[in-house]
Amino acid sequence: MRAAPERSNVRLLVMLGVLAALVAAGYLWLARPRPEPAAPTATAALTEPRPALTASPAVAASSSAASSVVVHVLGKVERPGVVTLPSGSRVAEAIKAAGGVRPGAKTGTLNLARPLVDGEQIPVGVPAPPPSPPPPGGPPSPAAGAPGTPLDLNAATPDQLDDLPGVGPVLAQRIVAYRTQHGGFRSVEQLQDVSGIGSRRFADLKPMVRV
Repeated sequence: MRAAPERSNVRLLVMLGVLAALVAAGYLWLARPRPEPAAPTATAALTEPRPALTASPAVAASSSAASSVVVHVLGKVERPGVVTLPSGSRVAEAIKAAGGVRPGAKTGTLNLARPLVDGEQIPVGVPAPPPSPPPPGGPPSPAAGAPGTPLDLNAATPDQLDDLPGVGPVLAQRIVAYRTQHGGFRSVEQLQDVSGIGSRRFADLKPMVRV
């Protein structure tokens, strides 16, 4: 039996409707909003290598200035001796590094705010040490103990002190250490404060030394 013409037309309409629905769905799929890619300039800016940072002359100069100074603090401080401090430190910082001023002692006219100079001596509460003796090669000094030529305790070298009667290398070094620690001898009698010099030895040395 043949299908009725009306039924064939209905099938054709259904097929056309399905085809139209598929076409509409494909169009909507293609027309959907899509995320835009990032701008290439921004990506290039992020990935572009940056030049390496180099130290400026000012930074190099400040690094060079960060050296240290070595000074000798002596006199009325808790720990007399050589201290090392950063460049640009002040006298007050050197005294603090040496343990501070002893109880009851004063710094007098010492300028605590003065910048330190490498290799200098800082006498605290005592007179400044006398100038160093002339270097070897100068005119020979008078013989120790020679009549009328007593040896200067504040300028004598360890070798000259060693030549004194009853003074060996060890005692000569003690005399120099005492002189350095106390800023020099202010009287011959202070020689008795050196360890190893008793009253008998002092009596032998007294006419042979001076200050």
